Amino acid sequence: MFKQNLPGKHCAHCGRYFQWRKRWENNWPHVRYCSKRCSGVRARMKAIAKSVI
Repeated sequence: MFKQNLPGKHCAHCGRYFQWRKRWENNWPHVRYCSKRCSGVRARMKAIAKSVI
């Protein structure tokens, strides 16, 4: 598989376009975030929302 033929997606948090990686091979349909930082934002936002209520 050539690098220009890899599938890609847009990050659900930052909107950045990212491409398929070997470590995501088994769960590519479930990958939503480009990095651990973007995926951690959701958890932090939930914690903040709970503390405000």
